[in-house]
Amino acid sequence: MSQRIHRVDITDRARMVLRQMIEQHGAVLFHQPGGGCDGDAPVCLPVREFRVGRGDVLLGNLPWHTQFWMSSEQYELWKHTHLTVDVVNSRHAPEAPEGVCFTLRSRLLTDEETEALADAPPPRTGADRLA
Repeated sequence: MSQRIHRVDITDRARMVLRQMIEQHGAVLFHQPGGGCDGDAPVCLPVREFRVGRGDVLLGNLPWHTQFWMSSEQYELWKHTHLTVDVVNSRHAPEAPEGVCFTLRSRLLTDEETEALADAPPPRTGADRLA
């Protein structure tokens, strides 16, 4: 029996902050842009305020139907990486309550995870979403 491999996960603390974000703003999504200086800081925005691009890649789903998207350029760099959404304390955190902001923790996928993903269909893209 094969186990489903996830490319993205969330810590318990970040899950609580995500729930507060949804209660305040409605449905949200995460997007990890490419080429910027924010490296490990995903953007969390209300779904109605962000338009997924044709080349964006759906890395996975978090609780409450929260999608995690990544630019195709960033995906190419990180496609062998598992990401965990976490939160860190920040005095400059306009997007999240309680003085925290979202951040990413990463690790390389194991050989078993890489093999399982190689046998799976490719991840959805923004182009698939529009189809």
